[in-house]
Amino acid sequence: MYAGILFVILYIIFIYYKKFYVRKEKSSLPTYWPIFGMMHGMLLNRGRIHQFLTEILKQSGGTLLFKGPWFTNMDMLITSDPANVHYILTKNFANFPKGPEFKKIFDVLGDGIFAAESESWVDQRRTIKSLVNHTSYQDYVATTSWNKVETALIPILELVSEMGMEVDMQELFQRLAFDCSCMLIIGHDPTSLCIDLPHLPHEKAFADAEEAILYRHILPKIFWKLQSWLHIGKEGKFRKGKKVVDQFLSHFISLKQQNLKRILDQNATLGWEDFDLLTGYMRVLAEKGCAPNISDEFWKDLVLNLITAGKDTISAALTWFFWLLATNPAEEEKIRQEILTYLPSMKEVGKWRFPNREELKNLIYLHGALCESLRLFPPIPFQHKAPLEQDVLPSGHRINPNTKAVLSFFSMGRMESIWGKDCLEFKPGRWISESGCVKVEPSSKFATFNAGPRSCLGKEMSFVQLKIVAAAIISRFNIRVKEGHSVSPSTSVVLHMKHGLMVKVSKRV
Repeated sequence: MYAGILFVILYIIFIYYKKFYVRKEKSSLPTYWPIFGMMHGMLLNRGRIHQFLTEILKQSGGTLLFKGPWFTNMDMLITSDPANVHYILTKNFANFPKGPEFKKIFDVLGDGIFAAESESWVDQRRTIKSLVNHTSYQDYVATTSWNKVETALIPILELVSEMGMEVDMQELFQRLAFDCSCMLIIGHDPTSLCIDLPHLPHEKAFADAEEAILYRHILPKIFWKLQSWLHIGKEGKFRKGKKVVDQFLSHFISLKQQNLKRILDQNATLGWEDFDLLTGYMRVLAEKGCAPNISDEFWKDLVLNLITAGKDTISAALTWFFWLLATNPAEEEKIRQEILTYLPSMKEVGKWRFPNREELKNLIYLHGALCESLRLFPPIPFQHKAPLEQDVLPSGHRINPNTKAVLSFFSMGRMESIWGKDCLEFKPGRWISESGCVKVEPSSKFATFNAGPRSCLGKEMSFVQLKIVAAAIISRFNIRVKEGHSVSPSTSVVLHMKHGLMVKVSKRV
């Protein structure tokens, strides 16, 4: 009897292995295994998860129901179909909140704006929108970004150019974006971008958190929960880093509370240095009489969400953008000529002048190039939602309340059905209309800045920052990627480069 049972088990294993290898030759779609579901394929490709999702979505027509291991609640409906994206993010937004699983996976975000739901989310979004849309704050964003580029980034590039050194542009952009985000949100410059490139534990902690969160998406909860309990692996790094970040934020939140109390007590006006978002948010709640009821935990969640969003999206966008320019020199030259035409102060060394926001709007081709880069390499490559009730998507797929809907923005930029046969090519011209204006694509097709009620509040500010950095560098320097340097996306919820971006920098003649 035992021999017979063993024979049946071995026979089943043989059949599935045979099926797996036959399918592997014909398709990259993951094989369904009893008990383990499709997890085997996911784990095999965990180091190239974004490319893997793109491959399986191409072969499945844009939407795939991924079956996780039994009893793990890891079933996912993965899609890059614009109609599904529009339905989930906009048309039937009410049925697709973040969901309880999102709160568990992204517990580091607490009840900040990106994790909050219902009234908490509505209140935070309304307040932040009123602050970032204020002209004074927009001017503060542009001036702060320009000053950081002029006083920190450019001197470093000049130094490495003169010494003939190689430098990791990704690290420089991460430090630049971190400094700018801290200044814009808490009014503090951590000066991580300087000649010495000092080690900052709180900045490194953000990266550890991002990597751990990605693995929470592809590992059964029991595994990462066990790591967290034992304080080992990626979860162990994550927990240590969270303590470092909490201490960093608590210090500056306390300083801001004291400073605002002084300003209100003296009935003073805000100075230029007090236009950061945290001060503005505190002042709004103080004027409503709500400040005494706000916990320190709320402030930490709010600030952490905003700093993470600002530093990660800008640094990732700049890194991929300059890699694309380095590999497409003809497009880079078009952008350079546009910059020198509309920002003549960039022509002569020593005649730096801050380009105002109206002048930056004239850089149409640069805007198109940035959109093209964001299409191919969206800083946030995917998003997930969870339906409250059973639903049927426009593609015809049925989705249950316990099934996560994963929207792959990375895959969307690589779909011929969405962008045509040249979808893998870097073509800034596809964003420019026949009349020479920026072509606006629907958010369901170009979802880099999200869509619907949760669309990104910082979209316009992001373009201002990206254009300032791009104009300053392209007009002054040649950036060439180190020969043989490997470029691929990292395994993270933010689309960083796995091995950085090692380049040689030279001054333009």
